[in-house]
Amino acid sequence: MNDRVVGPVAASIAAVERDTGLSKDTLRVWERRYGFPQPARDAHGERAYPLEQVEKLHLIKRLLDAGHRPGRIVSLGAEELQRIGEGLSATPQAVVPGAEADPRPYLDLVRGHDVQGLRRQLGQAALRLGLTRFVADLLAPLHAAVADARLRGQLEVFEEHLYSESVAVVLRNAIASVPEPPAQGRPRVLLTTLPQEPHALGLLMAQALLALEGCPCVSLGPQTPVRDTVLAAAACRSDLVVLSFSASLNPNQVLAGLQDLRGGLPSGVDIWATGPCPAIHRRAVSGVLALAGLEGLHGQIARWRRQQAETGRAA
Repeated sequence: MNDRVVGPVAASIAAVERDTGLSKDTLRVWERRYGFPQPARDAHGERAYPLEQVEKLHLIKRLLDAGHRPGRIVSLGAEELQRIGEGLSATPQAVVPGAEADPRPYLDLVRGHDVQGLRRQLGQAALRLGLTRFVADLLAPLHAAVADARLRGQLEVFEEHLYSESVAVVLRNAIASVPEPPAQGRPRVLLTTLPQEPHALGLLMAQALLALEGCPCVSLGPQTPVRDTVLAAAACRSDLVVLSFSASLNPNQVLAGLQDLRGGLPSGVDIWATGPCPAIHRRAVSGVLALAGLEGLHGQIARWRRQQAETGRAA
């Protein structure tokens, strides 16, 4: 343990736990076993983690979620961790040719901390492109570019949050402008994420496209316990549960969560999984449809309605 007292630019162990998703016990074990992190002490004698160590812990957490072992990576330097991280590839995103798919102007606004400019440009793009193309042609590649920049250390955590909140504001406004679906419209969709998935933008993007398809949607937001998702699906008489997954989730947690949810829901309630998480595309879960991209929602909704119509005729 480093016993020197640090200045104000450091984080407590509780703050590091919240920010990185690494437990206090894990941080203490690594400190003893691997010699990293090396927190100093604040004025009260408590552990205080310099921000460069917190950034390195973010990199380590992403690599752990991708399947790397602590013993192999915790003692590595930040540059080596970044090099390994650059080799991680989420499911490739289709980028539509043209200026609208170029994320650089939006990333420049994020790095410049121009919140109003970012929201204004995103809002104008939504009006210009229409909601479907805005999500599929602009937000999908932009979201991938932001995730890549964060992984490479080219965006700070607060800048990623700034981006996410700006996109969320624009999407919520766009969804609110979509006409209400018919009272008896179907499928009735419940949207959420597993408890380990804190990112909500994928949900909003899916909800926007489902609203355009005339689907009544109820969103629980992110991180809903599986039991509560099952209860909500019953209470809302949902036909379909749509889950969003980011690229950094632990594959074992993803597959276990999907299996638990499938086991808790009636067979008549479909589960669709979307997002760049490799686990949902590489290892099939019985009774769960993994969507390669949000652009596939239109075709799957049409397929669902055809199947329902055929079932109704057969009955």
